[in-house]
Amino acid sequence: MLSAAVIIVNWNGKDYLRVCLDSLRAQTHPNFKVIVVDNGSTDGSLTMLAEEYPEVQVEALEENLGFVVASNLGAARAGEVDVLVMLNNDTEAEPDWLEHLCAALEAHPEAGAAASKMLLFDRREVLHSAGDVMAPGFFPQNRGVWEVDRGQYDEDIWVFGPCGGAAAYRREVWEALGGFDARLFMYLEDVDLAWRMQKAGWKTVFAPKARVYHHLSATGGGKIASYYVGRNLILLHRWHLTWEDWRRAWRAILAGHMRIVWDALRAWQGEAARARLKGVCHGLLGLTGKRH
Repeated sequence: MLSAAVIIVNWNGKDYLRVCLDSLRAQTHPNFKVIVVDNGSTDGSLTMLAEEYPEVQVEALEENLGFVVASNLGAARAGEVDVLVMLNNDTEAEPDWLEHLCAALEAHPEAGAAASKMLLFDRREVLHSAGDVMAPGFFPQNRGVWEVDRGQYDEDIWVFGPCGGAAAYRREVWEALGGFDARLFMYLEDVDLAWRMQKAGWKTVFAPKARVYHHLSATGGGKIASYYVGRNLILLHRWHLTWEDWRRAWRAILAGHMRIVWDALRAWQGEAARARLKGVCHGLLGLTGKRH
């Protein structure tokens, strides 16, 4: 079976991290390592890791450099494994999760990535993602989001890309494409990489038996998420859409962005809505620095 490194980025997520690491201790996969990249946590995460999880490889950063930079650092420290797996710290994986992810890549040599079936942590019959798809106007969307899981997504089909909260990438593909784009800082970095994978001729397979439960934005969200999603969506459209894409879908593209702006304007008094508008403006200007 393919060897793997599970890379977890942590920022002040000590209590969530315990659940995540305990579930990894129970994995049936026989050949993997766990790497936690800590983004300057101040909640005792590092002490907890040293005392309770000595088997985990820890990369401690002095400050929060963002999810993307930390993920790339973890991948660089993974060594000669076959598969790099990105896993959010606020997840709990079923015991055979990693085994099924790696098996999916082994069964589909044309796949550069494999997507997990992600369900809500506190409502385990409700889907969060059955892989990413691209909605009209080139807007990324979690397949099956908020649906009750009745087995309607239990086929190992091709999807646009994996949700980065529980995604497996062939190391050769990751290295050839340079991993996540550091300019994005956090959010939609998985969509950007999936787009680049497709351009390079690689596919993503959905692994329905690779099940993981996710607390939504437990260690992020709010105005930070709103800013980066607003900004990065514009950046992805600037970077990836061709003139032919615009010619065929400009109405849907503009309508989608206008809906986002209109919804934010209607909720102007909210901090997150103002952050979303700020992100949209910075995306239009092509700004890629850390701004929130």
